[in-house]
Amino acid sequence: MFDGIEALVFDFDGLLMQTESTLLECWRTEWAHHGLDLDVSTFFADHAGDTSEQHYADLAAAVGPGYDRATSHARRIAHRDVLHASLDLAPGMRRWLDEAAALSIPLAVASSSPRAWVEGHLNRCGELSRFTVRAYGDEVPDHKPDPGVYLLALRRLGVPASRAVAFEDTPYGAAAAKAAGLRCVAIPNPYMDRTRFTAADMVLHSAEQQSLASVLSSLA
Repeated sequence: MFDGIEALVFDFDGLLMQTESTLLECWRTEWAHHGLDLDVSTFFADHAGDTSEQHYADLAAAVGPGYDRATSHARRIAHRDVLHASLDLAPGMRRWLDEAAALSIPLAVASSSPRAWVEGHLNRCGELSRFTVRAYGDEVPDHKPDPGVYLLALRRLGVPASRAVAFEDTPYGAAAAKAAGLRCVAIPNPYMDRTRFTAADMVLHSAEQQSLASVLSSLA
């Protein structure tokens, strides 16, 4: 139906599910617990690696000698888990997945997050089985913008990069997809500057903006 498109590859954090928002919220709440304001402008890194150590170091420096990391960590994770208990797919995403199923287009996840994180969330939402192929950050040497996780997903799909489309929410994710040779549709998460998505072939406000069929028709 869509000439040249044989598979769709989705990022996870901030794209399929808005875990970037819950990440920020649990850290902002932990800073507020100490009477401090978190600087959102410097919170998100320009890569997909785990930045927890840097965030704890920043908070410890701001709090001073009385900072108890173990207690702080336990409190933050407890709050994060409460937020995640009711977190569902991002707006419009379930409709897109339904469309892909109706069109018999294989789906993959290519995330820099570890397997347990991504599969735990998708299982909770009942959506893990939608993705016949999954590639994770703990299976490749480097995080996005390195294309490794996309190349792994493509090998498992058995589809050439030129016949797959990636969906991303960050500039470095879009750069990783393009470096792997895929076309890329970007849906910037709320904390990303839309002007930075120069690598993407299409930039949308959300998955509710257009049907999946419309997006794929434009790309094909």
